[in-house]
Amino acid sequence: MIFVEPRAVTRWYHEWLAVLVALILTLLTASVLLAAIGLDPLSSLHRIFIKPLNSVYGISELLAKATPLITIGVALALGFRAGVWNIGAEGQLVMGGLCGGAVALAFWGVDGFWVMPLVLLGGTIGGLFWGAIPAFLKVRFNANEILVSLMLTYVAILLLSVMVHGPLRDPDGFNFPESRLFHDAATLPKLFSAGRGHLGFVFAIAFAIVGTWIVKRWHLGFEMRVTGLSASAAKFAGYSRDRTVWMALLMGGAISGFAGVVEVTGNIGQLVPTISPSYGFTAIIVAFLARLHPLAV
Repeated sequence: MIFVEPRAVTRWYHEWLAVLVALILTLLTASVLLAAIGLDPLSSLHRIFIKPLNSVYGISELLAKATPLITIGVALALGFRAGVWNIGAEGQLVMGGLCGGAVALAFWGVDGFWVMPLVLLGGTIGGLFWGAIPAFLKVRFNANEILVSLMLTYVAILLLSVMVHGPLRDPDGFNFPESRLFHDAATLPKLFSAGRGHLGFVFAIAFAIVGTWIVKRWHLGFEMRVTGLSASAAKFAGYSRDRTVWMALLMGGAISGFAGVVEVTGNIGQLVPTISPSYGFTAIIVAFLARLHPLAV
């Protein structure tokens, strides 16, 4: 009989070996499924993983899609490490895009280097505010942050729809539910001559680096880690659970809101009813695949 037991002592390479084995098993499983539906596994996997890297356009599109996932993944990894389950990053992204887009439209036609920072700040504040709601309800009434943040996602999506069908709709847009195109001063510059890759990817990498510093070097980052590992140990050490909740949800909301405004000013260029194909939910998977390590996201 075969028994599976956890190792009493683990080596540094065991974690990497586990990731490698998981990757190999994933590729084998995908190959079997592709073969089962009549496709050549090797050519299909080549088309998925290798072909996008063979052209500037493919790399640019890859970076454009990775930007919101990296940014939000870092935000969620920080919160999950603290034991605060922010499932509403999608709504915080939408609110960031809506608020940042509203600022961009308010300064439509205005040239100036200061317009873009204001737009980014507006989106960040929008996401931060949306993250503050579940934080307040959790601290004040012990409301479940999973349910509150998740339900607020649908409120944000409906609010965006109302705004693009009403006050923010392009007056010259033939009644389509979308805003006018953002002015050049409120649009993030592209990184390549082809594709949609933009400056937001640089911001995403910066967030991953800063997130790692928060986890490894900052005192409040250590406090969040301890609280996530053991609430009783954190209480014994004098750490405030309420402060951890506020920190996790405010950081998560602000960074997710930043991802939203980057998405509308970098990839889309205007406000539309749907600005995210569930990036906020997919980023939950990304965060856990990275083992909640910001740099691995």
